[in-house]
Amino acid sequence: MAPRILMNIAGEGVMKRVGIYLRVSTNGQTTENQRRELVAIAARSGWQVVGIYEDAGISGAKGRDKRPGFDRLLKDATGRKVNMIAAWSVDRLGRSLQDLVGFLTDLQALGCDLYLHQQALDTSTPSGRAMFQMCGVFAEFERGMIRERVNAGLARAKERGVKLGRRPVKVSVEARIRDLRAEGMGILKIGRTLGIGTSVVQRVLAQAEL
Repeated sequence: MAPRILMNIAGEGVMKRVGIYLRVSTNGQTTENQRRELVAIAARSGWQVVGIYEDAGISGAKGRDKRPGFDRLLKDATGRKVNMIAAWSVDRLGRSLQDLVGFLTDLQALGCDLYLHQQALDTSTPSGRAMFQMCGVFAEFERGMIRERVNAGLARAKERGVKLGRRPVKVSVEARIRDLRAEGMGILKIGRTLGIGTSVVQRVLAQAEL
């Protein structure tokens, strides 16, 4: 079958060079079913599979730096080696709507499409592009709701007289931090010794230098 020409997110006709992304959360699972089905779909669609990128036993909640297969895939998309990414399901890519929309936004800027098998989402089609736009709307709604809840919580705390901001450090603790530092102790060890966070140690030492 000849390579299939489709419309990418930007509306341009391009040959589909597909990077297949596979992921399972535990070492007891296998990506073989995902691989077999996605390779078959690519063959039926006339897409050219240029790479298979796999993260086995890695949670989708992990960032890009903890998912080497995902990182390599995005680098190849940025380098225009692939112009479509195919995955089994949306939860193979990330764990939140905001993660997905951010990912899609990056792909849109690159003119790279996305195919999700379980959701029947293909951003190279008009209906897929419309779904992408709806995802953006819902993600913005989610962000707005989070902001409203945070602001409402702060307002309630203020009404109850709760003091917001950093908790003050006791004078005796500040003195101990400076003494230990003067003795040559490192910031991490000072925090462990006094049972406080390293950010507190850093803040006290920074203030002492002013």
